[in-house]
Amino acid sequence: MTAISSSPFRLERFFPYRLSVLNEQVSRSLAALYSKEFGLTSPEWRAVAVLAGFQPLSANGICNRTNMDKVRVTRAVARLIQAGLVSRQEDPDDRRYVSLRLTAQGMAVYDQILPRVQRREAEILAVLSDEERAALDAILGKLTQP
Repeated sequence: MTAISSSPFRLERFFPYRLSVLNEQVSRSLAALYSKEFGLTSPEWRAVAVLAGFQPLSANGICNRTNMDKVRVTRAVARLIQAGLVSRQEDPDDRRYVSLRLTAQGMAVYDQILPRVQRREAEILAVLSDEERAALDAILGKLTQP
């Protein structure tokens, strides 16, 4: 049996809390780059980015690659289809399966946003040394393995 620490709980040192705060800071920082000009929400951008790298995908495929819940993905995909950034095609053999792809317009939007978010990523990580970045990458890889 593992002993529970008798030291007082400090939320600001609790890993899940700190990770959540960092995620929110990074997400807001990136959203500022694409929300106003392109009208995309964070879930929509994530869907576009995943489709750019792994299309065709189903909505479930986007869920699996982003870890977003089905409702958020469904809403994001519906808006992206309505905006003309994503196309959907039913599988002729299994009408329950819908294949999603970026349209030419969707790919053009992706191509405009990508360098901006990459620059912002570089700015965020600039406070870390090369060794710290490598360690962070290794740590994130270990923590995100299934």
